[in-house]
Amino acid sequence: QVQLVESGGGLVQAGGSLRLSCAASGRSNSIYAMGWFRQAPGKERECVAAISWSGRTTYYLDSVKGRFTISRDNAKNTVYLQMNALKPEDTADYYCAASRSYLRAAYYYSGSQYDYWGQGTQVTVSS
Repeated sequence: QVQLVESGGGLVQAGGSLRLSCAASGRSNSIYAMGWFRQAPGKERECVAAISWSGRTTYYLDSVKGRFTISRDNAKNTVYLQMNALKPEDTADYYCAASRSYLRAAYYYSGSQYDYWGQGTQVTVSS
């Protein structure tokens, strides 16, 4: 089993920045792709960004391209989401997810492809 714990959420003004972290523990050497998802009240969950085990392949939701950056440090079993130029529409609960098998990049966006999930961290962007 793998446990994922997110941190770094909070309240920030529009235009500000936050850095989310997700630390994996347990059988973390079995993790392949990792992703950040978000869900706002009344909206569907969506994949904000995802990254391969090597870090060479990434995926970004169109609305966050150029503002968010996903990265990972396998030595620390941690994945990060740097969020800049935040907008009120970025307000949501953010969840970290990990796959336990190889995941084709074409499926990074799909939550059903991930096996482990964190409890989430709340991000609120005020206007």
